[in-house]
Amino acid sequence: MDAQHLNLIYLIVAAALATFATRFGGYVLITQLKRIPPRLEAALNAVPAAVLTTLVAPAFVYGGFDVAASMLVAFAIGLRFSTLRMLLVGWVAVMAIRHLVL
Repeated sequence: MDAQHLNLIYLIVAAALATFATRFGGYVLITQLKRIPPRLEAALNAVPAAVLTTLVAPAFVYGGFDVAASMLVAFAIGLRFSTLRMLLVGWVAVMAIRHLVL
């Protein structure tokens, strides 16, 4: 095995250990608290929105017209209807735009 592959293995192991340490550390911290402070609870409640934004924003910006338009359509549908209907309408929108417009 050459040095480049060995460095990649070290990097993967280090990233796995860092991920495990942060998750385990957060679990230990939360279990030691008798009561979760309001600021910590607010921060924990904001995590899902932050993660969703980091997944959706790059696709919206760099995914092209079809992806951005379908996301806007899905967002509008999602304000009124269920998640399954939103996903279905978003999928139909992106397929229609790809086959009819582009």
